[in-house]
Amino acid sequence: MAPDPSPSEPTETAEVVDDDPAVVDLLEPAEGVPPLVTDAAALADAAASLAGGTGPVAVDAERASGYRYSARAYLVQLRREGAGTVLVDPIACGGDLRVVDEALRGVEWVLHAASQDLACLAEVGMRPDSLFDTELAGRLVGYPRVGLGPLTEHLLGVRLQKGHGAADWSRRPLPAEWLTYAALDVELLVELRDAVAADLERQGKTAWAEQEFEAVRLAPPPPPRAEPWRRTSGLHKVRRPAQLAVVRELWGSRDELASTRDVAPGRLLPDAAIVDAALREPTGRDDLVGMPVFRGRAQRRLADRWWSAIARARALPKAGWPASAPAQDGPPPAHRWGDKDPAAAARLAAARAALAGLSERTGTPVENLVTPDLVRRLCWAPPESLAPDAVAGALRDLGARPWQAELTAPLLAEALHAVPAEPSGPQES
Repeated sequence: MAPDPSPSEPTETAEVVDDDPAVVDLLEPAEGVPPLVTDAAALADAAASLAGGTGPVAVDAERASGYRYSARAYLVQLRREGAGTVLVDPIACGGDLRVVDEALRGVEWVLHAASQDLACLAEVGMRPDSLFDTELAGRLVGYPRVGLGPLTEHLLGVRLQKGHGAADWSRRPLPAEWLTYAALDVELLVELRDAVAADLERQGKTAWAEQEFEAVRLAPPPPPRAEPWRRTSGLHKVRRPAQLAVVRELWGSRDELASTRDVAPGRLLPDAAIVDAALREPTGRDDLVGMPVFRGRAQRRLADRWWSAIARARALPKAGWPASAPAQDGPPPAHRWGDKDPAAAARLAAARAALAGLSERTGTPVENLVTPDLVRRLCWAPPESLAPDAVAGALRDLGARPWQAELTAPLLAEALHAVPAEPSGPQES
């Protein structure tokens, strides 16, 4: 790889920022933008080059979130010392990049926010044997900003190009400036990994990070949501079960069509329009297409579909209406604990205070020390024994990593002994 640019020795692809001489703008990859790999022969050559490289491999993927229903990768970027940067079009290559996966067996993969990309990489046959996540590592270290751009600027003194992360990467052909942006995303990722790893080591958090990386690497796909339609934006405005049934039917009809067309659901019908239709209760198809959004040309073509969904919802008996609130999986919302179980509320308050102190001492955010949901579950239903070892075991059973259980169990064990404060009596005059 090219050496890190510096203010005193700027490269041909970087320029010094006038208002901050300590930071350089990286505008082009050091070796230029490589040709896009679009066929089996070029893919085999790229795999051989990557196999002949040394050290970790930087990996990134671009999806078309907000444009497509699927979360597939439309571009895969890789960079390894001795091999340079490789840009692969997985669609043109038939969606099968196993030859690249084989070339990287036993190699550490460096990704930023790996959990966002591992699923789409697995879909094309790429699964790491070892992982380093620079975003997750940055959280453990305690950097105030852990996006790829801010981290690269803070640790390496280099400002990356911005502007195309949310683009429609399913577009073909891909614009040249997008490929430049994509190549720069992996240009310094291994150097960034080394800088973050050095801070992890200085803070004694290397073992924490290794456990976190492995948990991300081996994490199974999330289970399907029981009622995904309840994530409709603005649903809090809809109170009546009959209206919720309309939201559910419209959401399901939209989701089915979006999946068939591989179009992001919101591009077919915005969430706001679904909620509006439920609240306004149109009397017929013509009434529906007179409403905002539904009166547009694209929506008028789908009006029969949307009205059929509304009609199905209205034909349901009361027994078929959804509940006003989703079924609880775990403890009730924490703000209700004071009324439902004051002792549990006292335990949770003590646990949160203890973890906040630990976060300040370690420089690691509370949610990375132990997930808030796990803390709530522990405080709502503590183990029979409140000894630190028993609490550590309960934490592991709930999904905490060994380092998290070891670090937080003593504090949480003490917090679980908390009791509600006695109400103060009337003041004597």
